[in-house]
Amino acid sequence: MLNHYETVFIATPVLSEAQMKETVTKFRSFITENGGEMIHEESWGLRKLAYPIQKKTTGFYHLFEFKADGALIDKLETQYRRDERIIRFLTVKLDKHAIEYAQKRRSNKVEPKTVEG
Repeated sequence: MLNHYETVFIATPVLSEAQMKETVTKFRSFITENGGEMIHEESWGLRKLAYPIQKKTTGFYHLFEFKADGALIDKLETQYRRDERIIRFLTVKLDKHAIEYAQKRRSNKVEPKTVEG
């Protein structure tokens, strides 16, 4: 049986948009090519870090929600560690409550309102 996971990584802010897309594609492909099943993903864009990491104060945040065998997680995290573009990552296994919460969060997603100038 596949477990349900969420992984968030933070990429260095010096990447161009094309480099960021390539980084996301690399990790998405790694998950799917190793038997993972992608459920959802979100780009959170450039955000301020809570504290500097490698002298950087911002980073590109990206989230993947997927199903996979537990063995894939070690491989994925090794890939993160080997990639100099990734400054932090966190992968969590979702229990049934977290899965329900993630589904609600996705379905209730409201588009940001535009402010008329």
